[in-house]
Amino acid sequence: MNNMRPKDIRPAPAEIKYKGFNFLITDRPSDQTITTYIQELKKHSVTAVVRVCEPSYKTEELGEAGISVFDLEYNDGTFPPNEITEEWFKIIKKQFHDNPEACVAVHCVAGLGRAPVMVALALVELGLKYEEAVELIREKRRGAINSKQLGYLQKYRPKSRLKLKNGHKNSCCIQ
Repeated sequence: MNNMRPKDIRPAPAEIKYKGFNFLITDRPSDQTITTYIQELKKHSVTAVVRVCEPSYKTEELGEAGISVFDLEYNDGTFPPNEITEEWFKIIKKQFHDNPEACVAVHCVAGLGRAPVMVALALVELGLKYEEAVELIREKRRGAINSKQLGYLQKYRPKSRLKLKNGHKNSCCIQ
């Protein structure tokens, strides 16, 4: 019989920083662990939590702590549909526009598939090659991103949705 409790094998939250954007990849909290989860989010200056798995906990305490929650659920083991990707970039742009020091947390059930894919997409949009983005994430989340998700990231073409222009995030450029 295996005496390991699930929390013993879960990876710790992984903070990924790149070009002034901060992300925190975590596993899914529960109503029982939400208080500890909020303490961890506050340590990282998290302003928003993006759930890419089915809701399984109440969000009132997060709201009371000043943390917005966004639901962008998509199927486990897969990659996000276009509308989810578009919404993800809107959330990121707004969070970092409103507070450049912000950190956006993203979680799926274990924090190894869907959540790391979302962060990898942001890193690719910020100018990293997909291999570099995956490597950066895997340094902190061993086993993150399955082969189907890796294939999606390999084919993904950035559209400069998050790149800095004229030294400012999301500003326009006249040539």
